[in-house]
Amino acid sequence: MPAVVVIGGQWGDEGKGRVVDFHSRYCSVIARYSAGNNAGHTIINERGKFALHLVPAGIFRQDNTCVIGNGVVIDPAKLLEEIKMLTDRGVSTSRLMISQHAHVIMPWHPLIDRADEELRGELAIGTTGTGTGPAFHDKVGRSGIRMADLLDAAHFRWKLRTVLEYKNRVLTRLYGLEPLDAEEIEARYLEYGNQLRAYVGDTISFVQEAHGRGEMILLEGAQGSLLDLDTGTYPYVTSSVPASVAAGGAIGIGLGPTAIERVVGVYKSYQTRVGHGPMPTEITDGGDMEMLREGLGGAAGTAEYGTTTGRPRRVGWLDGVLASYTARINGVTSVALTRLDSLSAFERLKICVAYEIGDQRVTTLPATIADAVRAKPIYEEMPGWQEDVTDVRHFSDLPRDAQNYVRRVEELLGARIDMISVGPERSQAIVTRDIFGAALG
Repeated sequence: MPAVVVIGGQWGDEGKGRVVDFHSRYCSVIARYSAGNNAGHTIINERGKFALHLVPAGIFRQDNTCVIGNGVVIDPAKLLEEIKMLTDRGVSTSRLMISQHAHVIMPWHPLIDRADEELRGELAIGTTGTGTGPAFHDKVGRSGIRMADLLDAAHFRWKLRTVLEYKNRVLTRLYGLEPLDAEEIEARYLEYGNQLRAYVGDTISFVQEAHGRGEMILLEGAQGSLLDLDTGTYPYVTSSVPASVAAGGAIGIGLGPTAIERVVGVYKSYQTRVGHGPMPTEITDGGDMEMLREGLGGAAGTAEYGTTTGRPRRVGWLDGVLASYTARINGVTSVALTRLDSLSAFERLKICVAYEIGDQRVTTLPATIADAVRAKPIYEEMPGWQEDVTDVRHFSDLPRDAQNYVRRVEELLGARIDMISVGPERSQAIVTRDIFGAALG
């Protein structure tokens, strides 16, 4: 069976977690393939509300295996906290697997992350400060420590002292910080290794064998495509390698690219962003901004604050230019449109269909930050519906103007919208076509 990738089509926070949770019922393996605990998914189901940062969103279905792949960087302390939170709330983690090749966030990584942001001043990226970026830097720089290293005390002791000698020079001479103690780190991280030992294994072989048996595999992206290092709004992007696009899914879990046949793109019905960088359709003040950020038009629990940081998200109208760009970059075959309910309070809606940059009309991602900052959105306006849609479960029961809005977004994306979220609960979804089976009525 082909693998399915779920990706975010914007700057993250599109609602990928609830889409993964919904589709995971059809899959025997759900695998997270990139990023670290700088990303987060919020899941609301019959057990309550959960914020996940490392464990795949399929963990709530007990008949599948959840894999944290080799493309993820792991903060062991945060992962252990997350496992404890789940088990304390009655969610089994017995079918969780962690790649032995996944890199580890070490104590120097958050220190460097925050110190770098301070040194950048006005050029700061707006990172989460979790150390994810510096951990990927070390991975690329071939000085990273991996999960397998934590399971071998002698090897870890040698590797830690080799790396820490250099890192302490960086901390003290470049940033003016205190050096870190090797013995304390050694004891703490070997204990992390002992606590996680039962979960760590050869996930690459496991996933490949599952694919060979014809099992359905769902690859869970962690961030939005516009944060991709190669194709996003550089330099205001993530440091994740593999990428935040669908093509990175195969690398980050250990499958060949031909294993991926379907790509589900998750797009919010409007635009949000956390962190710095240009956002052409941003609304910076007034009632429209307040209604979008606080979720005043939608279901309870839809206010726009980051799952990981708690920071208020920047909000704006749907950017059709960037949405169609990421749909093409990812080869999206199916779209999940989220937060449609949040638009219910608006009398009029806007969709950006092009930019004006100087005297040019542009319909793709600007190549430079200077052009992105200068880009003025060209909007189409559409009537709103001003009706509660949170209880709607069939597309034909949506208000006519809501149907028209969805169809216009579908045209801009060039891919069929098969799922529409009308609230945060697992059941609050309109599914027009089951991507794993026949079309629904």
